[in-house]
Amino acid sequence: MEGGDRARHKRAAADLGAWLVFEDESGQGLRPPKGRTWGRRGTTPVVTVTGGSNKRVSLAALIAIKPGCRPRLIYRMHKSRGKDRRKGFTEADYARLLDAAHQQLGGPIVVVWDNLNSHVSAAMAELLEARDWLTVYQLPPYAHELNPVELVWSHLKRSLANLAKRNLPQLAALVKTRLKRMQYRPGLLDGFLPSTGLDLTPFCNSQCRSARLRRC
Repeated sequence: MEGGDRARHKRAAADLGAWLVFEDESGQGLRPPKGRTWGRRGTTPVVTVTGGSNKRVSLAALIAIKPGCRPRLIYRMHKSRGKDRRKGFTEADYARLLDAAHQQLGGPIVVVWDNLNSHVSAAMAELLEARDWLTVYQLPPYAHELNPVELVWSHLKRSLANLAKRNLPQLAALVKTRLKRMQYRPGLLDGFLPSTGLDLTPFCNSQCRSARLRRC
C-alpha cells in the first residue's frame, strides 16, 4: 500500500461514512511468553509448563475507529488441538468475523489487512464481493508496523508472561479475560494508533463535523 493507496482507503472510509477497521491474527500455545519477575537472590524463578504440546488458540481481532465514536476491539478465537487439521481461520471464519463487526458497528466497513493467503484467495474474493457494505484494502508486504492490531498482540503477550496453564480451556479463558479488559479501555486502543505512523487526518476531518453530537 503506497502513500496514494493509504490516502485512498482513508478517503473511501470517510466518503462512505464507514468505520475504518484494521485486522490481524495471532496465536498462543500452552508455553507462556517469558517475562521479568522478582525472585530470591541467587535463585532463578522457574515456571513449570506443559511440555511437548502443540495445542494452541488462534486469534483474529479488529480495531474499528470512527470519528465521534469510541474505538472498538472485536475478536474471535479458534482452539487448535493436536490432531486438528484446521490450524487457523478459514475464509468463512473471516467472513463471519466481518459480519459480526458489521452488525455490531451498525454501518459500512473499510477493512485494512495483510496479504495472508486466506485474505487474497479466490474463495475470500467471492465472499467479499457478496457484501456491498464492505471495502477491503491490503497492506504492503512485510509492513506489520502499520497495523495497530499488532500492538494488541504485544499488550496481550506481556499480560500473559509467566502464566502457565495446564490445558486449552484454561488458556482460552485467560486470553478472553485479557482481551475483554482491553475492550473496556478505549484510551488504550486509541494509544495503539499513533505508533503506526499513519496519518488519519483526511479520515477524521471529513467526518468530525457530523460526528460531534453523535454517540456510538
